Amino acid sequence: MAPGEFLKAAPFDLDDAGLDWVLSTLAGMSQDERVGQLFTFLFRGDDRAEADRLLALKPGGLTRPMGPDGAAEVAMMSHLRRQTKVPLLISSDLEGSRMSLGFATQVPNPLALAAVDDLAASRDIATIMAEEARAIGINWSFTPVLDINVAWRSAIVATRGFGRDPERIARQALAQIAVFQANGVAATVKHWPGEGEDDRDQHLLTTINPLSRAEWEATHGRLYRAAIAAGVKAVMSAHIALPFHAAEMGAEGVELYRPASVSRGLNIDLLRGELGFNGLIVSDATPMAGLGAWGPYEETLPEIINAGCDMILFAPDEAEAVRIVGRAVAEGRISPARLEEALLRILGLKASVGLHQGLEAPRVLAPRVAQARAVTARAPVLEKDVPGLFPLSVAVHRRVLVLTTGLSVPFAPHPLPLEFSGLLRAEGFDVTEVVAGQGVAPDPWGFDLVLYVMAEETLLTRGRIFLDWLKIAGGFHHAMTRPWHKVPTALISFGFPYYLYDAPRMPTVVNAFATMPDMQAAVIDCMLGRKPWNRSSPVDAFCGLPDARY
Repeated sequence: MAPGEFLKAAPFDLDDAGLDWVLSTLAGMSQDERVGQLFTFLFRGDDRAEADRLLALKPGGLTRPMGPDGAAEVAMMSHLRRQTKVPLLISSDLEGSRMSLGFATQVPNPLALAAVDDLAASRDIATIMAEEARAIGINWSFTPVLDINVAWRSAIVATRGFGRDPERIARQALAQIAVFQANGVAATVKHWPGEGEDDRDQHLLTTINPLSRAEWEATHGRLYRAAIAAGVKAVMSAHIALPFHAAEMGAEGVELYRPASVSRGLNIDLLRGELGFNGLIVSDATPMAGLGAWGPYEETLPEIINAGCDMILFAPDEAEAVRIVGRAVAEGRISPARLEEALLRILGLKASVGLHQGLEAPRVLAPRVAQARAVTARAPVLEKDVPGLFPLSVAVHRRVLVLTTGLSVPFAPHPLPLEFSGLLRAEGFDVTEVVAGQGVAPDPWGFDLVLYVMAEETLLTRGRIFLDWLKIAGGFHHAMTRPWHKVPTALISFGFPYYLYDAPRMPTVVNAFATMPDMQAAVIDCMLGRKPWNRSSPVDAFCGLPDARY
């Protein structure tokens, strides 16, 4: 086969002009440029000196979490383009809610979309995300998440995925892949070979998918095969072990638990060989302890490339990471053939999303607020309302005690203020709010309504999300107080949907899955009877507890 000929096949589907650009670009690269292309670095903020430091390493891509100032993002994207010889893959985790573009339309996260479970609505949301992303210059998304939330205690899967039902996950994920890629944004399915069977977080340790061959093929394997057949352009290889496959390959002892990111068996033999994936494989983030606990970076970074990943995602020290991989190339520990194969796929991905044809000036599209809100309004699920609490009225429930975690978001060191109490006040309620960890809750008996309001979406490195009665109540006595026998009480979660495990007798429970203000407003509309509740939950909010339904 001629060099790069495989790029004419799915999912790259390059024509002769695209392939010629790939080959000529590769031929014109220095060795330093070739090594740099293997990396996608994380770049936050507006420091141009930091941007230039990263660009001096000649990376193949940058992951850009974007803030609320659209004009500043336009300026930064223009700067990045002026400083770059080979166009960059600009990536983001387009997961909706708080894991989205800060200046763009507020859209539901995957679990909220799974609750709505209307493919037309999901396509509308995917179109908004893709068009806004491509307009600002993002051409690669690390979504959709194919993880199956079987181990419900997992704080890392929860709201990032489409729930537990493989059928629902498949139809939602395939819809997103099709829309993203039709709009020039390469989609990535993750986390290979399948997260959600282990309730721990691969940011903190190497997690394990413990399924047998038959079980895996019927679930995670089926989802990845479907995504590959649909033409997904990239797969993220995670710090997750798949012992059944390692055993089939003859592994023993600790090698049974080698993470996929450094496993030839999982990336080359299973993903490329058995499943037939021809696209780009990117590792999950290398600063994660799921990799760091396995081995030293001097060994694992070159292993990532030799194990079949084409790109390395992030680095604890970018310059040092480039030096480590560059030395492995120079010493032949990464062969010229392996290096060329990875580079062809990286450049092939760039050409497949049209980067070789010139770039439009970055711009911010007008938010499509009404369109997104129409979908968001359909998401809140009334999981349980034994006493028939809803709808509320100011006349009956005027004095409200809100006990809340505040708004917990990834990368923020402390919870942020939540808009919910202010929205209730605007409706005429007299609200007393106590934020967990910031005081002792008053006795509930002087109120007409008690609301436990959680706002904890999937949290990286959190370990566990649970109903921390002591922290919420602020004291030993109050932690044991259960007000619902005397005062109407409800729990509302704008995130993690499994709090009933810690409060199975809670009489009224709402799951709204996402923390953004539009979702909070949608819940209040439902609470006041202005909009109907969704009664089709994408998860088992009762956590298998027989008593939690009463």
